[in-house]
Formats: sequence, structure tokens, C-alpha cells
Amino acid sequence: MTQTTYEYQDVEGGSPIKMWTRGVPVDDKAREQLTKAAKMPFIFKHVAAMPDVHVGIGATVGSVIPTKGAVIPAAVGVDIGCGMMAARTSLVASDLPDNLAGIRSAIEAAVPHGRSVGRGKRDKGSWGDPPRVVVDAWAKLAERFGQIVAKYPRLKNTNNLVHLGTLGTGNHFIELCLDTEQRVWVMLHSGSRGVGNAIGTFFIELAKQDMRKWHINLPDQDLAYFPEGTDHFDDYVEAVEWAQDFAALNRRVMMTHVLDALRSQIAKPFDAECEAVNCHHNYVTRENHFGENVLVTRKGAVRAAKGTMGIIPGSMGAKSFIVRGLGNAESFDSCSHGAGRVMSRTQAKKLVTLDEHIADTAGVECRKDEGVIDETPKAYKPIEAVMAAQADLVEIVHTLKQVVCVKG
Repeated sequence: MTQTTYEYQDVEGGSPIKMWTRGVPVDDKAREQLTKAAKMPFIFKHVAAMPDVHVGIGATVGSVIPTKGAVIPAAVGVDIGCGMMAARTSLVASDLPDNLAGIRSAIEAAVPHGRSVGRGKRDKGSWGDPPRVVVDAWAKLAERFGQIVAKYPRLKNTNNLVHLGTLGTGNHFIELCLDTEQRVWVMLHSGSRGVGNAIGTFFIELAKQDMRKWHINLPDQDLAYFPEGTDHFDDYVEAVEWAQDFAALNRRVMMTHVLDALRSQIAKPFDAECEAVNCHHNYVTRENHFGENVLVTRKGAVRAAKGTMGIIPGSMGAKSFIVRGLGNAESFDSCSHGAGRVMSRTQAKKLVTLDEHIADTAGVECRKDEGVIDETPKAYKPIEAVMAAQADLVEIVHTLKQVVCVKG
């Protein structure tokens, strides 16, 4: 019998599931959600689950869903194009000040983060007056956005330009890290912000309306889909590709501002173009697998084709990894996008004390208050176990440990 590195699950009336989850916990609700996705009639070959797999809205986070002839908007989700960027600088640990609070404050001042809502209030996570670099970046996206808005005017009044180059909330972060050779890296995590959320939410609801109109019964209404060849399919693909481009540009603009902030705190000149990586982990794209052209939706999963560089972060107190893909065909050339949650945000706030959070983030210049308990290290799976479960999907190139972490 051939030795496999994944767990194989048959799905009655559907495609099988292959799960790279040995040695890591998997919630029963996540398995149930994966099973529902595997029952869709247009799944190609099988559904792949990464070791960070956990329950998501619409589709399971940490899943790779290959399809032929249809796309499921909720499987991409509303944080379209969310992903990671990292750049190695020419600095080393001894170039950093003993007290890193100034660096954290400079980054927080340079990049809008968090969120505030209220009548007459500007969202603190947006630009009040976008700087020239943001306006110039937006110019690369504006024409295509105008074409989308011409078809769907509801998407016009969204946080688009004012969110370009901003961090957001939740699991999004900016970190200063050291690798095993004590070299300094900048790493950040964000996506397509308010405008991507608006696009995702709008098309998810549109797909549900289409299902009702065509009287199509689904195992879960969040699996509503657009068949290829329909106007809504083409419009969604166009909009989602735009949002993915926004997300990648968002990370590049943020990286520029973070490096400027770092230069304001460190007198020594440094370079930061070394080994830059910018990769999505919530997206849909056309790829060739098993000799056929298919749509691949990765929700909380990273492309790990042979030789492709990627980033797998741990929690705000754990290691992160710069990896190189091994091109495992069974995973559709994919790997995990992080550690994956073991507690919901609500559970984390109930079960983890502030003292535990402070202990688990020792040595990291970061927020140590009640407002980030939902992102505390204990809310996530152990990143070492996650990496061990996917040893045949990626090889580790650099191991990083954060010394500064900025959260919204």
C-alpha cells in the first residue's frame, strides 16, 4: 500500500477530501463544512484541506476547492486577496534600539490601523487625506474600478482609495522579525480592505439570489455559485481579480510606509529589497492541474507550486516561516496560510486571561490589553505542528520570530 501524507475521507454523493492534518486538531464542524463543499457537483478531483483548517463563513478556512464550470463567491470570502508580504532588510538585531516602543509607535503613526465607527466620525483605519503615494497607487486601479462600478453602482461609495495602504483589524498585522541569523525582516498581513469586503458581500448575495431564481437546492446556502458562461460569473471574476490586485498593491504601499517609519527610528542606512515575497491566501485563479484547466479557490491557503516562495505566519507570539513550494500535485500545489484557529474569537475572550496573553507575548513589543485577547497565541494551533503536517508541501527557507507586532 502506498504511504500517503494526508488523511483520505470519502464523501457519500460527492468528491473525496484529502487532509494534511496529521498531528493537528480538526474541529468536527470544519469536517462537516468541508463535506458540504465536496458534495457540489462541479468539484474537480477532490477538496484539499490544509493543516490550519478551521470553520469559516461560507467555506472552511484552510481549504483548496478546485472547480470546473462554476465559482463559489463565499469560498473566496469577503477578505478578497488577503495575504502576506515580507522583505528582508540589510539590518541585523544589533542595529535595533534596546527599547522597541519607538519603532512600534512610528509604524502605528505611519499606517492607519484599527477601526472606529460612529456618526460624523472618520474611521481611524482610513486616510483622512491620502498621501501622494496612495493617490498615485490608486491611479493604477481607478479605471478598472470605474468599469465595475458602471455595472454595479452600489460598489461606488465604498472605502476604496481611503483604505489603500491601511492595515485593518482582526488577524491583520505588521511585524518586525528576526531570522535565525539575527537579520531583520518586515512582515505584514492584510487584504483588499473595505472595498474588497463590499465586492465579496455583494456577489455572495447575488449568487444566493440566482440560486433562488433557478430553484437550485444547496447543502448550504453559502455554497451559492455562478455557473461559467453567465454574466454574473464573468463580472464576479473581473471584480475579484481587481480586488486581488488592490490587495497586493495595498501591501506594497504599506510596506513603503513601514520602511519609512523604520528609517525614521534607525540612523543607519539600510536596504530592504532582499527576498521580498507578496502572496495571496484568499483568492480564486485559473490553473492547470492533472492536465486540465480549472478554477482553484484557496481560502486560507497559499500557492506552493515547485519553487514558489510563500509566507506562513504563526500567532503574535510564535514563529513564522518563509517557505518554498514543493509542488505537491495532490494538494493542488498549495500549503497552509498560517497556524489556524483552535478557539473562536468569542471563546478566546472567555477562556484566556490577560496575564496569560502577557506571558505568551513576552519579548514582543505589542499590545498587551483586553482588546487583542481574540488574537492571543493560545487561540491558534501550534505552528510547529502545522509545519510538520505539511512537510511534503513546502520546505522552510527562513524561520522568523517577531520582536515588534502592530495590531489594529
